[in-house]
Amino acid sequence: MTLAVLSVAIAACSARAADPPNILIIWGDDIGTWNISALNRGMMGYQTPNIDRLAREGMMFTDYYGQQSCTAGRAAFMFGQSPFRTGLTKVGLPGADEGIGDLDPTMAELLRNQGYATGQFGKNHFGDKYLLVTGRCREGGADAG
Repeated sequence: MTLAVLSVAIAACSARAADPPNILIIWGDDIGTWNISALNRGMMGYQTPNIDRLAREGMMFTDYYGQQSCTAGRAAFMFGQSPFRTGLTKVGLPGADEGIGDLDPTMAELLRNQGYATGQFGKNHFGDKYLLVTGRCREGGADAG
């Protein structure tokens, strides 16, 4: 009986270990570690209970390097490269040549190749040269061909 229970428990653990972890990245501008109650230990007088629960049940990063602009920070994180390498060092002007290139796979693309469903909501400042990424134009938020 003990062997049967142990076998089932090991099989359940093995199946669970094979499941890829969920990944949720919350990225905000001008948010410091003191703005999340999981990190400020109640010293700011407000609570962020849902973010705190995510931190408690998952993983929380507390050591980081901040780039000089939101564009550079997002680019460094999403591409795993220095912003100087991608050219995304500052917020670009509309129509500027800077933008995501064909040789710049994003974290989302790499995760999609591993079977993840990915999405991004909000600004990214990776340039408006969508054509560089997909070979298609982008109009009104949808692929236009």
